[in-house]
Amino acid sequence: MAHKYFYGIFPIFLLFAIFFSFSGILFSRNIPSCPLRTASAETADSRVIVIDAGHGGEDGGACTYGEIAEKDLNLQISKNMYDFLTFCGIKTVMTRNEDILLYDKNSNYQGHKKSQDLAQRLKIARSYFDSILISIHMNAFPEAKYNGLQVYYSGNDPSSQILADLVQNNTKSKISPQNNRRIKKATEQIYLLNRFEGTGILIECGFMSNPEEYKQLCSVEYQKRLAITICESVIKYIDNISKE
Repeated sequence: MAHKYFYGIFPIFLLFAIFFSFSGILFSRNIPSCPLRTASAETADSRVIVIDAGHGGEDGGACTYGEIAEKDLNLQISKNMYDFLTFCGIKTVMTRNEDILLYDKNSNYQGHKKSQDLAQRLKIARSYFDSILISIHMNAFPEAKYNGLQVYYSGNDPSSQILADLVQNNTKSKISPQNNRRIKKATEQIYLLNRFEGTGILIECGFMSNPEEYKQLCSVEYQKRLAITICESVIKYIDNISKE
């Protein structure tokens, strides 16, 4: 009987855990409580958000001043986004939710891990009708002076630029007013955005090569603030599209 009771109340505890993990930041930053959507639930719920935590496994990503690698920061922010969007009733999936590369271990993967990984991420994004792809990354540069979040957008769908603008402007307004970086159209070097046909953006959340910004990116509170701000932009984008 005790086991049945425990499993029956576990989902309730999980729901409250997700809510309270975000609630302090939500109320302190004047963000409306969920759901944030004003569009019809039927239309909004037709969109699937695919969150891609860049790198993973053997691929650590950008260099860093400390012990926390880019792959780990990408994953933590992506998980926060997943929790918040799910809490707001938006169907959301992740290309990875653990520290792995997505290559086929039963294949001749030597020398092909990264190409297989990217192809699998693209396959996941394409597997959902009318999906929105959001790839989370960190930046780095030999000179430590550079900082600031920057959003890249796919040239394959005009609405990608709209979403990129929302994210760039919202993060500037609510998190980093001093950031004057502008959105950029992705080149063919950005594999996912170059090949994904739908709405897609890649967010370079900050420069790990900048000691001050790296420290900020490693902050659990900042990761949640950033995740919520990105999610706000996504929800606003879905609302605007639904009204058209």
